[in-house]
Amino acid sequence: QVQLVESGGGLVQAGGSLRLSCAASGRTFSGYAMGWFRQAPGKEREFVAASSGNPGRTYYTDSVKGRFTISRDNAKNTVYLQMNSLKPEDTAVYYCTARTSAVVLTHPREYNYWGQGTQVTVSS
Repeated sequence: QVQLVESGGGLVQAGGSLRLSCAASGRTFSGYAMGWFRQAPGKEREFVAASSGNPGRTYYTDSVKGRFTISRDNAKNTVYLQMNSLKPEDTAVYYCTARTSAVVLTHPREYNYWGQGTQVTVSS
């Protein structure tokens, strides 16, 4: 049984930082794409960042470029999202996700596995 378990969410003031972690179990995702989506109240789930199965290839939505950094530790089957210079508009539930392909895609329907989500709230 595959599980993705997120941690690291919380409440932070604008300009602050948080680091999200996502530990996968049940199968290895080395060589497969892993990433993060987020969903704010009343909005659709949107792509945030992902790491392809090819080492070193990362992708970001425009609104987080230069502020967020995705990284992964394949030995620990874990992916991270370092979020700096947080803004109130970053407030959302953040979901870890993975797909059984090395290729990063940005629509949530392309992903096979999902975590339960972790709340990130940025106060102004």
